[in-house]
Amino acid sequence: MQYFQSRLEQLAAQNQLRRLSRIPECRLNCSSNDYLGLSRSAELQTEFLNRFSDRHLPAFGSTSSRLLTGNSEYHEALEATLQQAYGRPALLFNSGYHANIGILPAIADKHTLILADKLVHASLIDGTRLSGAPYKRFRHNDTVQLARLLNEHAAEYRHIIVVTESIFSMDGDFAPLAELVRLKNQYNNILIYLDEAHAVGVYGTSGLGLAEHDACLKSIDILVGTFGKAAASIGAYAICNNTLKTYLINTMRPLIFSTALPPINAAWSDFVFQKFPLWQAKRLHLNHISTKLRTAVRQRGLPMPSQSNVVPYIVGSNRKAEQLAAQLQQQGCYVLPIRPPTVPPNTARLRFSLTADMQESDIDWLISLLPA
Repeated sequence: MQYFQSRLEQLAAQNQLRRLSRIPECRLNCSSNDYLGLSRSAELQTEFLNRFSDRHLPAFGSTSSRLLTGNSEYHEALEATLQQAYGRPALLFNSGYHANIGILPAIADKHTLILADKLVHASLIDGTRLSGAPYKRFRHNDTVQLARLLNEHAAEYRHIIVVTESIFSMDGDFAPLAELVRLKNQYNNILIYLDEAHAVGVYGTSGLGLAEHDACLKSIDILVGTFGKAAASIGAYAICNNTLKTYLINTMRPLIFSTALPPINAAWSDFVFQKFPLWQAKRLHLNHISTKLRTAVRQRGLPMPSQSNVVPYIVGSNRKAEQLAAQLQQQGCYVLPIRPPTVPPNTARLRFSLTADMQESDIDWLISLLPA
């Protein structure tokens, strides 16, 4: 225990000690991933529950793996909805983290090279390491370096898997999907693995994500989306071909050995996902207020990598980030400091996560609180 206590003291000295807390009463919650503002919608909840007014609600627990007795009509209906939307088979998972630490180890081995963007999420890093496959990290969004790595190694491996996010969770910028597809098409053994966690519901005319927005859905070999953000639910899914889906059912350990999502959650996710095409106005509003905040931060002379509703306010030091977050929280804006190792050293920041239920006046008020 002395070792663990010593490590905790070191983290505290570096302003990196994390604690669990509940969100206090505040005027504006800028740390939620509830991107479309749906999670507390009484109207939406009532509409969903009314669907079951003449029958039992779906079960609140699945009680086993889908390969045992945990599968249900609601899991299959959700996968059917996803397949109809994307035009390819879908497979459900318990979370985005669950998907990423399971898919990569299932499909990659010593004959596979993984090339991952330097800033991909921790779950993708963990999945890459768990796979045991050789891997390299290319500089963030640097397609020149990626092209060189592909040219050097394509002939050495059965497959090369290019792993990236569509919208990066800390910088809020976009992956250059069109260029990634162009590079892929120069070879016959390249797979693109795209995590759309922060884009599903927020981009695309049907809310399918950045790949839909950039008109390259058919070129993404494995697309991972989540329900835990814009869909105000829990769980995740992969879009892939039928061969890969069947292969994952037979080889992906987190899927095989985990209790499935509760049917009630699958039913709610299905209900919300089917409404994504109807919420283009929410997406346009979110883009508008996000542009306004990004512009205000840029005018203060701070770096602004974001192109989305994830807007970083990069101050550099952990202490500065903690102090500014505390000041804003005292004034009614709930925002949290993001520190290494979540972000690179000396890039501590506040991460403003805007949602479609915020009003433009809320953003004006937030901007007035930021240091000039």
